Amino acid sequence: MEAGREVVEDYGHLGLTLRKHPVSFLRSELTRQRLRSCAEAISLRDGRWVNLVGLVLLRQRPGSAKGVMFITLEDETGVANLVVWAKVFEKYRRTVLGSGMLGVKGRVQREGEVVHIVARELIDLSGELASVGSRDKAFPLPHGRGDEFHHGSPAPDPRGIAKPRDMFDPYGHIDEIKVKTRDFR
Repeated sequence: MEAGREVVEDYGHLGLTLRKHPVSFLRSELTRQRLRSCAEAISLRDGRWVNLVGLVLLRQRPGSAKGVMFITLEDETGVANLVVWAKVFEKYRRTVLGSGMLGVKGRVQREGEVVHIVARELIDLSGELASVGSRDKAFPLPHGRGDEFHHGSPAPDPRGIAKPRDMFDPYGHIDEIKVKTRDFR
């Protein structure tokens, strides 16, 4: 089984993984597209333009913020906080509310130790995230001494292979990573 598939299975069953971060499987392609990691983005100086990518962890749109939305993105290097002004939110509403992985073009805003990325453009990269299950080479499974023992005859099992059940998944295809975001209003 591919290492990416292992991560997809972890997210499907547990909602998290202790293996490689899903974005790390895509990093080489994202770097070629000039999309930086969260750690690189927040290390830039104030006022610099940056393109970054990450999984959406949190969306907040407090009533006291006059239509401003705050989004937290995560990748294999850390987290980045986005500020999405009301006009940008309305323009990219479907992308903001529906994507599991988000690409952002914005400007770094630094106030002392606090760093935000003020979003100008938002891109839904959930399609790339869906390809993680077929990424990387096969995941090596360790073998023990007992794995070499065979029972009975070397003939195949006459009962054949069990047929999978037909199950309906209301949350989409099993091959996709579903990050459980926390959305607040």
